[in-house]
Amino acid sequence: MDGTTNHPRGGARVSFGCPRGSGPLIWFAVWSHCRYSRFAPTSRGPIFFRQERVGQGGRPFHIYKFRTMHVSATVVTHRDHFAQLMKSGAPMQKLEARGDTRVIPGGWLLRATGFDELPQIINVLRGEMSLVGPRPCIPYEFEHFTPDQRKRCDVVPGLTGLWQVSGKNRTTFDEMIRLDIEYTQRCSPALDLRIIASTIPTLLGQVTDMVKARRKARAQAALPQLPPSVNGGNGPDAPVRSYSKPPFLGRPRVAPASVD
Repeated sequence: MDGTTNHPRGGARVSFGCPRGSGPLIWFAVWSHCRYSRFAPTSRGPIFFRQERVGQGGRPFHIYKFRTMHVSATVVTHRDHFAQLMKSGAPMQKLEARGDTRVIPGGWLLRATGFDELPQIINVLRGEMSLVGPRPCIPYEFEHFTPDQRKRCDVVPGLTGLWQVSGKNRTTFDEMIRLDIEYTQRCSPALDLRIIASTIPTLLGQVTDMVKARRKARAQAALPQLPPSVNGGNGPDAPVRSYSKPPFLGRPRVAPASVD
């Protein structure tokens, strides 16, 4: 690889995908594997997770991640969640913020910090991904994209990107698409450097948001949900009752204190 990639508008830009000095990336990958091994005993199964994604130009490839879900986890939950996000316009909050049972103990922290994505350095070294670019989507997500939305695949996908440092879980699906397409039109070495510099502070904020969301979900789950027939109920479907003000009974009489 010559260190440059074609710009979607016909020019060329320096690639952050496969640096000539790839030694530090390899050592970082080894260090990441050692750190992840601390979480491995919490769930039986392979350390790495391999999944098909959609790359530049709609070409499929396989990414590598540290496994953060149980081996038997189903994709139906995420598929339904993604479909709802496309239609509702709600912030793209991850399922583990509400206590996703598919995630292994400690897995939510790996996902919030992006630590589970570090094995994708392998994809960077293979030229399938870059350090900066839109996140590679899952094939069933790509199938629901319109032709305009698929323009986010005009460049090589990345580990971090403009959408990630511009709100991510606080943005909607439409905002994600807009930011990804904006990157394909503005991508440059200077923009990539700014995105990389903003990634760590963004991840720290993301962890804080995740901790708050999980605490809120636990607090709501701990609230007793009585049926409407019990003590009037306290759930969302509890009937609303009106009470008339009791008549004024006057000042209560108090017996005078006796004097011995």
